[in-house]
Amino acid sequence: MAISKPVLFLGAGAALIVVVAISGQDRESSASSPTGCQVVVTADVLNARDIPGGQKIVGKYVKDAKIDAQPVVENGFRKIAEGKWVSAQFAPPVEGSKCGP
Repeated sequence: MAISKPVLFLGAGAALIVVVAISGQDRESSASSPTGCQVVVTADVLNARDIPGGQKIVGKYVKDAKIDAQPVVENGFRKIAEGKWVSAQFAPPVEGSKCGP
């Protein structure tokens, strides 16, 4: 039994819609931070340091990037992850984030 071309195209189209819908949900769920704290980069390029105020650069973020963060600030530096700190001045919390005081 052969499947007609229009039925095949409709089936492929429906499968594509399902895949797009699922991947959109993944993006939305990954946009929220597991810690509840997310910041936005306000500098053109923001360097991440290994320790607060350290010299060693361990990452870079570009302007308007939203990144997950920890609700921890030390000496003007916000903890992004273990061994990654950025200047809190250039990484304010996204509105509605729970980044602490």
